[in-house]
Amino acid sequence: MTVVAPTLRTERRLLRDEFDLIIALDEVGRGALAGPVAVGAAVMDAAGSRRRVPEGLRDSKLITERRRPEMAERARDWVLASAVGWASAAEIDEVGIMRALGLAASRAVQGVVELGASSERTLVILDGNHDYVSRVHPVPITVRPVIKADRDCASVSAASVIAKVARDALMGEVHEEHPAYQWDRNKGYASLEHRAAIRERGLSPLHRASWAIADAPTLF
Repeated sequence: MTVVAPTLRTERRLLRDEFDLIIALDEVGRGALAGPVAVGAAVMDAAGSRRRVPEGLRDSKLITERRRPEMAERARDWVLASAVGWASAAEIDEVGIMRALGLAASRAVQGVVELGASSERTLVILDGNHDYVSRVHPVPITVRPVIKADRDCASVSAASVIAKVARDALMGEVHEEHPAYQWDRNKGYASLEHRAAIRERGLSPLHRASWAIADAPTLF
């Protein structure tokens, strides 16, 4: 299968015609059984949209685990600013996954604003077809969901790999506290070993206890 490299065509058009700044967002961890969801934010301005896309940049799912940390570092250096927002498993249990995604996305946006990104004449590009950010963000922002943005828009690909590497690193750290679930390998997703540990030991405090975990499909 031929993998098409993401471009900056969409970003250039939007920055030329409508906006001064783009904050690109993408999430990781939505379907995991344990751990937080994370949303990466990558900032692009008109000057940045004319720079060459880092070679090999793709949606994080299309980059091997071994190569992701290097690519995330290159992506952070390439964009104007970046941040990762989080929502914990406890928050997912309390408010549901979609609102938790909104909280994580809002925190990611706030993270790049604190680094100097303006929220005026700024467009938030969100991978997918649903705006889960606007209603939870504390100030009005303009959000545009774009289907397959993580594949097609280089700024969103950058946000994707930045978030993925950050979340994988976190799951490796919390694995030390709960090694039976093998989160260093499965990152909280439904592997056979993870499911077996849940049956044997029950849920940890980092599992999404409100989910029907027993019925979740095994992914690998």
